[in-house]
Amino acid sequence: MIDVGITRMSTKGQIVIPNDLRSEFGVGEKLLIIRSEDKLIIKKASELDKNLEEDLEFAKRTEVAWKRYEKGEFIEEDSDKFLSKLEEW
Repeated sequence: MIDVGITRMSTKGQIVIPNDLRSEFGVGEKLLIIRSEDKLIIKKASELDKNLEEDLEFAKRTEVAWKRYEKGEFIEEDSDKFLSKLEEW
């Protein structure tokens, strides 16, 4: 499941993670932030040893997909058709 929220950065560079997106994060918890051009990926630092390689691969694949999107290489289709293709994978 993907959840999306909107926030703003303060003049001090601080951002607030929307309440409904931070339920699994504790106060004072360390977070890893990966930047790829104009995108940020935030991950619990306590899970680095478990999934860091997967997260980095995801970041790389996201970057490639974003570049393809910017070039207009994506097709548009309804959600049912898209989900049926995912099930085939």
